[in-house]
Amino acid sequence: MISLSDYYMGRDRRFPDELTDEKRSNAEEMVDKANELLTRFGETRKVNSGWRPASINNATVGAAKKSKHMTCEAIDLEDKDGSLDAWCLENLDVLQEIGLWLESPDATPNWCHIQIVPPRSGNRVFKP
Repeated sequence: MISLSDYYMGRDRRFPDELTDEKRSNAEEMVDKANELLTRFGETRKVNSGWRPASINNATVGAAKKSKHMTCEAIDLEDKDGSLDAWCLENLDVLQEIGLWLESPDATPNWCHIQIVPPRSGNRVFKP
């Protein structure tokens, strides 16, 4: 199980002024939904990237300028062998049921990016 502590990665203590009540609420929802996904998948995964304050996001290579990680609406889960991404692609109905969107696996080598808000395209699987 992923905890809020895993998701915050210590950044809640380093950047407390940036972690608003809205972001805390989003983080709780994100962690709950990620845990539901992992339960259905049948395996645990570590958090590669959870909440990113602006300074962390700006220093993250390849991060979107308006990344959903900054608002606690996204998480990157370890997926070195691609099995979680593959399972998600085969079970889009589960993602829909839980309320998750998946960044296209070809854009996320070694991790699985999921988020609790739809991308601009509205597609369950999207390209950044």
